[in-house]
Amino acid sequence: MVQLTETAVSKVREIMDSQEPKPAGLRISVVGGGCSGFSYSMAFENTPGMLDKTYDLSGLRLFVDQASLLYLDGVKVDYVESMEGSGFKFENPNVKSTCGCGSSFSA
Repeated sequence: MVQLTETAVSKVREIMDSQEPKPAGLRISVVGGGCSGFSYSMAFENTPGMLDKTYDLSGLRLFVDQASLLYLDGVKVDYVESMEGSGFKFENPNVKSTCGCGSSFSA
């Protein structure tokens, strides 16, 4: 199962509340590409796909497709703010290697 910290859920809700019309939930997926083979994707969705797994995280609906579930099991997503910038950080225990940019991985 994918986990989002309270900070990440709060930030996603803040962004969703500024959208018009307001999306139904957040999709997290793994897509091919990047230096190491895979990268993470986050996007707002209005409806889940037929084969999506839907999670309720403190009232936030999270959609994950079947293929991405294989790579996202045990993943923890946090929102971090630092002097270098801010953004969502993925902690994936299944990752075997990452690239220098930090946004691509292999499993």
